[in-house]
Amino acid sequence: METNFGLTERAAARIAEIVAAEGRPSALRVAVLAGGCSGFQYKFELDDAAQSDDVVIEHNGARVVVDPASLDLLAGAELDYTDELMGSHFAVRNPNAVSACGCGTSFSVE
Repeated sequence: METNFGLTERAAARIAEIVAAEGRPSALRVAVLAGGCSGFQYKFELDDAAQSDDVVIEHNGARVVVDPASLDLLAGAELDYTDELMGSHFAVRNPNAVSACGCGTSFSVE
């Protein structure tokens, strides 16, 4: 399955750091779940094994896995990692989101 969900150099570098610190081969799972303040929310977690229908995205030594249902809502989006004064976190720049919550993990689509 072809995907147009990508990740920035910063996100790839941070994923590689996290996986190296864990000391086990794993990937960052990015999922979109129903809920949150705006209707949908992003979920990020380490996963040791991709499922048979997952899309695996590899970039500069980092692996991201996404299930097909989430991928539909992430079409054209990009995973980034920000390190700011208020904290560091993964963030999704999603052109499909028509509104987002201040929490940064919740969004809505039309």
